[in-house]
Amino acid sequence: MKFTKIKSSMENQNKTTRFIILGFSGNLEMHVLLFILFLIMYVMSLLGNALICIVIRLDPSLHMPMCYFIASLSLVDICYTSVTAPKMLVNFLSEDKSISFVGCAAQLYFLLSLGTTECFLLAAMAYDRFLAICNPLRYPLIMNKQLCACLVAGSWTSGILLSLGQTTLIFSLPFCDEHWINYFFCDIPPLLKLACGDTYLNEITVFMAGLLITLIPLLLILFSYVHIINTVLKIASTKERQKVFSTCSSHIIVITLFYGSASAMYLRPRSTYAFETDKFLALLYSIVTPTLNPIIYSWRNKEINEALKRRFASKLSPYRR
Repeated sequence: MKFTKIKSSMENQNKTTRFIILGFSGNLEMHVLLFILFLIMYVMSLLGNALICIVIRLDPSLHMPMCYFIASLSLVDICYTSVTAPKMLVNFLSEDKSISFVGCAAQLYFLLSLGTTECFLLAAMAYDRFLAICNPLRYPLIMNKQLCACLVAGSWTSGILLSLGQTTLIFSLPFCDEHWINYFFCDIPPLLKLACGDTYLNEITVFMAGLLITLIPLLLILFSYVHIINTVLKIASTKERQKVFSTCSSHIIVITLFYGSASAMYLRPRSTYAFETDKFLALLYSIVTPTLNPIIYSWRNKEINEALKRRFASKLSPYRR
C-alpha cells in the first residue's frame, strides 16, 4: 500500500509540466489598476538602479569600495525584479497564467540566487564600513581593489552555488494533481504547499539552508556594527558622531528592509504560513524594496547625491543658456 502511494506520487510529479499562478483575485478593472501600479514601480526600480550604476561608473569621485558595493547591489536589484515582475505583469492582463515546470524551477533558482547574493553583499558592505570607521588609517591598504573585487565575486558565487541545493530539494518533491500556485511567482512557501506526501525532512532541510544563508551574513553584519557603534560612542564631538553615523544610515535602512521581509517569509515553519499576508510580503521584497534602494542611497549617501546633482546640472546647463 505504501509502495503504491509513493509510485502514485512519483507519477503525479512526472505529469507535472505546468503550474498555474493565481496572483491577486479580483475583476479586470482591479487587475488593470495593479498592472499600472506595479509597472510604474518596476520601471522606477530599473531606472533608479541603472542610474546608480551609470553614475558610479562615470564619476571618478565615486570610484571607491563602498560605491562599488552599492553598484553591485543595484545590479542585483535590477536582476531580482526582472526575474519576477515581467511574468507578474503579464499575468495581470492575460487569461493564460501558466508557467512551465522548468520555467518555475528557473524562476525559483534565480530568485534564491540573487537573494543569497544580496545577503552576502550587505555583509561585505558592513565589513567595509567597519574597516573605514574602526581602522581608518589601514582602510586604504586593506580594502583595496583586489579585496573589493573578491568580496563582490564571492557574493555572486555564493548565490549561484548555494541556491542549487535549495532548488533541487524543492523540485525533487512529488507534486499533487492540483498545480495552482496561490502566489505571484514560484517561491518556496507556495511550492511546499503543493507537495504531496511527507515533506517534513525537506522542509527542515530547506529551513536550515535558508537559516545558514541568512544567519551567517547577518552575524557578520551585527559583529561589524557592534564595533562601529563602540567606536563612534568614543568620539567626543557630537557633530563628528552624527557624520559617521550618516555614512552608515542608508546601509542600515536597506538591511532592515531586506532582512525584515526575508526573515518573515523564510524563517518560520510551514504551519504559520498565511498566504494572503505572504503575498504582500512577497511584493515587499521582490518589488518595493528594489524600488526604494536607489532612492535611499541617492538620498542618504552624500557622495552619490552630489554626483547625481553634478550630472543633472551638466545635462541641463545647455538649455539654460
